[in-house]
Amino acid sequence: MMRNLLLLVALATVATCRPRTLVILENVLTKETHSSFLADLGEKDTDITYKYATDSSLTIKKYGERVYDSIIVLAPSVAAFGNALTPTDFLDFVDAGGNLVMTASNKVGEPIREIAAEVGVEIDEAGTSVIDHMNYDITDEGDHDLIVAGDFTKTKVIVGESPAPVLFKGVGMAADPENPLVIDILKASQTAYSHSPDQDILEYPLAIGSSLLLVAGMQARNNARVVVFGSHDMISDAFYNAKTQTVMGGAQEAGNREFASAVTDWALKRNGDLRFGTVKHNKVGEAPSDVAYRITDDAEYSITIEEMQNGKWVPFQAKDVQMEFVRIDPFVRAFLVPDAAGVFKVAFKVPDVYGVFQFKVNYDRTGYTHLYSTTQVSVRPFRHTEYERFIPSAYPYYASAFSMMGGLIVFSFIFLYHQDKPKTE
Repeated sequence: MMRNLLLLVALATVATCRPRTLVILENVLTKETHSSFLADLGEKDTDITYKYATDSSLTIKKYGERVYDSIIVLAPSVAAFGNALTPTDFLDFVDAGGNLVMTASNKVGEPIREIAAEVGVEIDEAGTSVIDHMNYDITDEGDHDLIVAGDFTKTKVIVGESPAPVLFKGVGMAADPENPLVIDILKASQTAYSHSPDQDILEYPLAIGSSLLLVAGMQARNNARVVVFGSHDMISDAFYNAKTQTVMGGAQEAGNREFASAVTDWALKRNGDLRFGTVKHNKVGEAPSDVAYRITDDAEYSITIEEMQNGKWVPFQAKDVQMEFVRIDPFVRAFLVPDAAGVFKVAFKVPDVYGVFQFKVNYDRTGYTHLYSTTQVSVRPFRHTEYERFIPSAYPYYASAFSMMGGLIVFSFIFLYHQDKPKTE
């Protein structure tokens, strides 16, 4: 009986440790039109709660704490959220470390536009579409707004290894040039622009060419992630099962499913999340300790780094992780060499300067969470008994001292024993 009770407690503990995800649906039809996306989401080892956008019980925080780890908003045209939720509430959720995924469309509502604008992504007005007269799909109905896009970000941790071109039909976006945190996940081709298909172009569009974003992302300084899909249809069942073919290219399976799954995994921190474990440092040949280093000592430093891949922690592998030995400014900067277990090591010589130093690892790369580790140590000068008896750099001074002593002896000998001959008259 006690064993069964302990087993139930263990299972409950494991269940509560799973990430919690809230999916906000626009209406009951969304579950049918986006069933494949929701089915893939259900396989991502997360506890999912479904709510409708206008549900009066919709809540994302309780007692000042967020209730969920991530929120996916599949309600692009919602005019107002239920339970008086405002865009500020969603932004506070991101500020608290929560992840947010949203879809937009050419019927995008103001709440979605306002949230996106606050994270550095400007969504074009409702009624506009991304139009491309050169890269539209052959099944397009004449407006050339069903386009084939394949200009993905080079960051593989976000989009996967080799994403196939995707079908897109939706609204265009532009990144805030003053926000360096925005990531261009999927850009339009050079011949695309954003405008209403039914109106003449009298003003310059929101964006054109590669400055026009189809899918945008943002990783905040607290490592919270936000993704905005400019097309609600691109993650629908119809686009998942479609084929792409432009007027100038051959037919192939659309990569919407793989692309959306990879981007969602990144947004939910199932990929690209970093953490560090054991940090060790010691003199070469000695066990790790907190004893102060002496100037010019040979030291070793190691740190264990893990990466989240497909929801599991695995050893991180990279060649661009650096360690800095800092006292106000770095005195040593060296690349860390990883092994198969994700332990990054480096050996270096302590600088000939004493004081309070820090071992610092500050790893910040696009697509990965910011990794920051500091360890404070002291560096002391030589004790008076630790100096060499004769310092090579002082040999000229030794020579001058001995030459003066030799000169004094010779002078004394001559002065004492030399006698001038007496003068004769």
